[in-house]
Amino acid sequence: MSNGKITRRGLILTGLALMMGGCTVLQQAPLLSAYAPKRGPDPRYRRRRVPYSGSEPAGTIVIDTSEYYLYHVEGRGSATRYGVGVGEQGRTLKGTASIGRKAEWPSWTPTANMMRRKPRLVKYAGGVPGGLNNPLGARALYLYRGGRDTMFRLHGTNEPWTIGHAVSSGCVRLTNDDIVHLYGRTPVGTRVVII
Repeated sequence: MSNGKITRRGLILTGLALMMGGCTVLQQAPLLSAYAPKRGPDPRYRRRRVPYSGSEPAGTIVIDTSEYYLYHVEGRGSATRYGVGVGEQGRTLKGTASIGRKAEWPSWTPTANMMRRKPRLVKYAGGVPGGLNNPLGARALYLYRGGRDTMFRLHGTNEPWTIGHAVSSGCVRLTNDDIVHLYGRTPVGTRVVII
């Protein structure tokens, strides 16, 4: 092998070393799914500009939890529509709120209520720092009422296949690309209507 050629003996010894190290094709097969294309949301939930006939002024965010859409009203009869995942049955905020705070790569701590319902979350009681493995994704818009945090958020997700479903503990989730897009267009104080 010193002259740049692979000998039969070298090939066999390398193969044996790989097998002893656990690098056989059969043992690696489950890892192939890590290289498979990630599932995204159903195409009908992709971000798009749509006609909008509501009475809300430009800049307002309207969330239709029954249809799994969020509308950023642009005025002149149009809006940008985003697909969303919403809270499980009975775990959604309804009515009006406003964006009271914004965060890039937010940290996340499950609420006491979440930990009671799902004891597996207790291990995160100390919080999860922002980053790719954080359930709040790339950005978060915090919903406030009367100057107080409602504990509900508009946030990204590292599980884009959940868009179009009622799966969260009440928050509204968007794909990370969509929350970054919305975040850049949404100042603190923006009115949010949840129906």
